[in-house]
Amino acid sequence: MHQPVLHRLFVLVIALGLTGCGINTIPQLDEQAKAGWAQVENQYQRRADLIPNLVETVKGFAAQEKDVLVAVTEARAKVGQMRVDENLVNDPERLKAFDAAQGELSSALSRLMVVVERYPELKSNENFLSLQAQLEGTENRIAVARRDYIAAVQAYNSEIRTFPGRIWHSILYSDLAVRPTFEATTPGAEAAPAVKF
Repeated sequence: MHQPVLHRLFVLVIALGLTGCGINTIPQLDEQAKAGWAQVENQYQRRADLIPNLVETVKGFAAQEKDVLVAVTEARAKVGQMRVDENLVNDPERLKAFDAAQGELSSALSRLMVVVERYPELKSNENFLSLQAQLEGTENRIAVARRDYIAAVQAYNSEIRTFPGRIWHSILYSDLAVRPTFEATTPGAEAAPAVKF
């Protein structure tokens, strides 16, 4: 055999050997985590887009509930002011602040739904019922998107911390860091609630 043929054969054998060894696993898992985060952002944006219509609908029936409506509007504004970029998920402090702001918005929306219980005519309003159903569906989508993102981050973090991914990470992907994930931000969320009758 000629030397160029041997060289090509050697490159082919090396290339085939590398395709099955997991060299591409880290970037693939990194992209899955990014896509998971994009879905989380998408669902949070969907919720933020529903809130102005919900607030206006409630205001039409329950204008005297100004404090609750202002709290929802302010919580939405706080979330909207946060700088959300690709680096957010790699910064544990910023991710925690983002999650806390989203938690405040969820809490404000929960208080709004409690207030709505006092207004039977509002609860039967077709526009409100539609918005409420969309908001409930979005809250479920947020929970699913967060769960999927956490699973994607767990797979990614596990890959770069275990063999053989750890080797590939140190050689080729050292710029990709361990990703933080969501933590409970509500005080006492880690403990089961006390139920008293």
